[in-house]
Amino acid sequence: MTENTANPGQTADSETTADSETTTRAGRTAKRGKATPGPVHWARCASPLGPLLLTADPATGALTSLSVPEQKGGRGVLAHWRHDPALFRAAEEQLAAYFAGELKEFTLPFRTDGTAFRERVWDALDAVPYGATTTYGEIAARIGAPRAAVRAVGGAIGANPLLVVRPCHRVIGADGSLTGYAGGLDRKTRLLTLEGGLPAGPGGLRGVGRG
Repeated sequence: MTENTANPGQTADSETTADSETTTRAGRTAKRGKATPGPVHWARCASPLGPLLLTADPATGALTSLSVPEQKGGRGVLAHWRHDPALFRAAEEQLAAYFAGELKEFTLPFRTDGTAFRERVWDALDAVPYGATTTYGEIAARIGAPRAAVRAVGGAIGANPLLVVRPCHRVIGADGSLTGYAGGLDRKTRLLTLEGGLPAGPGGLRGVGRG
């Protein structure tokens, strides 16, 4: 990642915070506090990126993760999880529309349980529109973090549990390079190509926020 100027031993204060935050896309509400472990329901969804693994809170239907095959840090089905395809019908429909180029913004409820710092970074990802790209430095600026926190911002983006629906693929290096992506750079390229966010020509990026 070209923008990592932070001291390797330096991280943002909230990367070491034990607090967690639960966010629900519907209504844009956030609830702070300790996450309460509960049952996990799951299903797989076919996609151009390979079969997607979705998990959700059965009490609310909120998505808790979306992983691609061989994802770095991605989830795998555990023995005590419950297979529940019906719970994911809306997600499957919206993902199909997205990959068909017919949907530009997801309206699915989700719940994530990251530190306060990571939740701020993930919320900033939601503000990057379809067809645009931004940089790690710009994300840091949006959440009011110092430039020295860019490394921690990159770590939070890499830990995003909701690939595709929470668009970490729209974050690139300050020099226009695609940099890393937990799902693999080939998938990042496919997503940005679908959205029209790849370089429009030599040295140019569509909708880039420089930072």
